[in-house]
Amino acid sequence: QVQLVESGGGLVQAGGSLRLSCAPSGRSFSPAIMGWFRQAPGKVREFVAGITWHGDTTIYADSVKGRFTISRDNSNNTVYLQMNRLNAEDTAAYYCTAGSTVASLRHGHSYDYWGQGTQVTVSN
Repeated sequence: QVQLVESGGGLVQAGGSLRLSCAPSGRSFSPAIMGWFRQAPGKVREFVAGITWHGDTTIYADSVKGRFTISRDNSNNTVYLQMNRLNAEDTAAYYCTAGSTVASLRHGHSYDYWGQGTQVTVSN
């Protein structure tokens, strides 16, 4: 079984930054794609950012483009989400995801594994 372990969430003031990290644990696993989704209270889960593992493809939701950066470290299968200029609308539980095959980065069904989520709260 593969578990995705997220870290880096917390409370930050509007305009501040946070960096989320996610790495798989458990059985050996080499992802083809990894991504981040988020879900705010009372709202549906939404795509935030995705990255292919063997290539340079990254995509972002329009709401975070220019503020968030997804990156990876192939040596330890870790994916990061650098979040800058945070605002109250970014408050949500953030979920790391990983997929075994290359598929649409924007869609949740492309991913095989999900983390437990890490809370990001942005105060005004």
